Amino acid sequence: MPRSANQKLKLLCLCKILWERTDEEHPLTVPELIQALEAWDIRAERKSIYDDMEALRTFGLDVQNRKGKAPGWFLGERPFQLAELKLLVDAVQSSKFITQRKSRELIRKLESQASVHQARQLQRQVYVDRRVKSMNESVYYTIDKLHTAIANRKAVTFKYFEYNVQKEKVFRREGKRYIVSPLGLIWDNENYYLAGYDHHREELRHYRVDKMAELAVTCLPLEGVDGELDIASYAQKHFGMFSGREGQITLRCANRLVGVVLDRFGREAMLVPDGADHFTVTVPAVVSPQFLGWIFGLGDGVRILRPDWAAEEMRRQLAAVAALYQ
Repeated sequence: MPRSANQKLKLLCLCKILWERTDEEHPLTVPELIQALEAWDIRAERKSIYDDMEALRTFGLDVQNRKGKAPGWFLGERPFQLAELKLLVDAVQSSKFITQRKSRELIRKLESQASVHQARQLQRQVYVDRRVKSMNESVYYTIDKLHTAIANRKAVTFKYFEYNVQKEKVFRREGKRYIVSPLGLIWDNENYYLAGYDHHREELRHYRVDKMAELAVTCLPLEGVDGELDIASYAQKHFGMFSGREGQITLRCANRLVGVVLDRFGREAMLVPDGADHFTVTVPAVVSPQFLGWIFGLGDGVRILRPDWAAEEMRRQLAAVAALYQ
């Protein structure tokens, strides 16, 4: 049998065929594999296919051969199971910081980890979640640069903006660049935030990653950093990543809210019984409008006991909102 120029690619082509076209529900028989190879102008005999499959097994691929009612060869175990790919697709599609275009690109790459038949199940999930997506396409690459800066312990510079009612970018500080020593990235309320030391304000602050522009990693070493920042603790204290006055806040809660409190502050929070129907808990928190809104959302089940300034802030917030409806 004459050999074509592509004959040396036979094993690679078989691997590609198995990866893309087969799974447990869709095996290919030997004649079908031979026919598929012909598309690359590769000749094959039945016996050589068996030898090639054994070679692929030796290489580490989970090549399986099923006999009986639906016989054929297929690729069994893959790096990602179909259920895992579905979870990843859902996570990408529902992530607000990833734009629609980047979501589609990532999902196509995830689909390539399954057979074409399984990929159709992933495609049906793409449009399940129609939530608002980020308008900042560069955020995907900004995150990568920030990881590099954190790993190399170098400061970064960037411009920071908000959107006006015309959906135009309006830069803060009149477009002057921020210089920040990055300490960690935080995923909160479906957004990415950078926590770091602001060289201009000389204090620890955080910034929405999708509102950064023209980010650059510098050669400047980190400043204002004494040891490592506990990112988890920092994120837990900032409700919705809003800023405010920080303190140890004591709450008196109805017993029915034990689960709510533990979900928010973790199982390490110390709950102290206070009568038959209530308990108190003291937690570190930044008293921001978002924090007060969380308290208000729990109705009469929660009351701020201490400190007095936090309770007074709650009264001022309630009075300001009530005045809007008078």
